[in-house]
Formats: sequence, C-alpha cells, structure tokens
Amino acid sequence: MARATTPQDLTITPRDRRFGRGTTQARWWMGGDPVATAFYNALSATFPKGEAYFVESVRQFREGTPPKLAQEIKAFVTQEVMHSREHVQFNKRALDAGYDLSALEARVEWRLSITRARPPIVNLAATMCLEHFTAILAHQLLKNPRHLDKADPESAALWRWHAIEEIEHKGVAYDTWLHATRGISRWKRWKIKAKVMLFVTRNFVVDRSRGTLELLRQDGITGPRAWGRMLWFAWVRPGMMRKILGAWLAFFLPGFHPWNEDDRPLIGKAESDYAAALQPAASAA
Repeated sequence: MARATTPQDLTITPRDRRFGRGTTQARWWMGGDPVATAFYNALSATFPKGEAYFVESVRQFREGTPPKLAQEIKAFVTQEVMHSREHVQFNKRALDAGYDLSALEARVEWRLSITRARPPIVNLAATMCLEHFTAILAHQLLKNPRHLDKADPESAALWRWHAIEEIEHKGVAYDTWLHATRGISRWKRWKIKAKVMLFVTRNFVVDRSRGTLELLRQDGITGPRAWGRMLWFAWVRPGMMRKILGAWLAFFLPGFHPWNEDDRPLIGKAESDYAAALQPAASAA
C-alpha cells in the first residue's frame, strides 16, 4: 500500500465567505474579454452539481476511516458545500448578464448520471481524479496573478477563495481512495487510477471546450474564430491548460500523492493579500 503523505499539521479550515451579493456582474467580467469570461463561466457551471457529487462519493467511504482522515472528510464536505453555494450565486449573475447555462448544466448532469450508475468505488476514483484537476488549476491560479489580474474584484476574490480551499483539501479524496483500496496491490490500484484519470481528462477537456464554445456562440463568436481564440487562451496565453500539464502528468508517477508538493505557502500569501485588501475599508470604518 502506498503511504499517504498528507502533512500531519495540515488544518482544513472552511471559510464561510459570500461574494457578489447585491452586485451586478458585467457580461465580460474578465477585463472585457469574452474568451476569458467564457472559459471561467464554463468551469463555474460545473461546480454546483459537480461538487455535490464529490461530497456524495467521498461520504460513502467515511465509515471506518482513521480519525484524522474522518475529520478531514468532514471539513472537505463543509468547504465543498460552501463552494457550491457561492458558484450558484456566481452562475445566477452570469444568467443576469444574459448567458444561458442550461446546456452546460445538462451536460454535467448527463455525465454524472453515467458515472453514478457505476459502483461507488468508481465514483470515488473519478472524484479523486477530478479533485486533482481542481487542485492543480487552483495552484496555477494562485501562483500566477496574471490569471485574475483583470477580473472584477468580487469575482477574483471568489475564485481565489475557492482555489485556497481546493489546495487545502487536495489530499482528502486521494487518501480516502488509498484507505478504500488498501486491500489491493499497488500495481492494480495504479492501473485503475490511471485508466480513470485518462477517461476523466478526456471528458473534462471535451466538455469544458464545448461549454466555452457555447458561451462564445452566445456572444456571436463562432466557427474557426471561436476555436482559435479558445485554444490560444487555454494553451498559449495565458495558457492555463499548458501550465498544469506537468502537474497532471505527475499523477501517473510511482509514489504520487497530492501533497508531494506542499503548496501551502500559496495559501498563506493569498490570505495575507486578502487581509491587506480589506484593511483600508476596515481603517475607514
């Protein structure tokens, strides 16, 4: 059995924050860029249903876990519930700005219906893989301020808050998987997780691309122009997908664990930046 390497001093802290209440979100909230806006809106459209699915998948294996992991699962659930709540609100603001997310949400529901028909351990494996995706996206989001430097402040704060907590709980689904599969060989476990990750990756890239193109279509950007602008944004500049490629590949290496890279300093910096941003308002009050 592979040894889990989640730091013993890790604390998963649910931060009950609310964003954008009572505000109007610009249609192109990412610095007036329809492509960047479509990319993040398409991702957000997956979160309410997707994170409820993550909670459901992990909860099924909470029974009998070591006390530390059981506590981490509890904190993970609390964080994910709040993420879903805030992205429901974010998606409502996108609707108010004129976007129709129904096709994107239907696609998510369709994908989940297929996976839910499989045994619970398959759903846990899919969650483990998707949690790795969200964690490496979160890492890149916090590491490179360029990704959100033109976003409206409330939206940027939401995405940074979400990224902080995704990094913080990035090992929970993986450690739950290790515990649930402790009776099988490392080789068999690796084959299962590698196969599921390839399947999940294919679906993630295809569905997020479809969602981005659909939102661009609603802005009148279609055909080769839409494809070219989307691929340039995702893979070239700023190139989020290209920049996470190495971290994605690491998942397949022997001895992989999400906490092989301890990126908690990114959390500390993001939280100190957040506190500094609030300080003028607090002083004025």
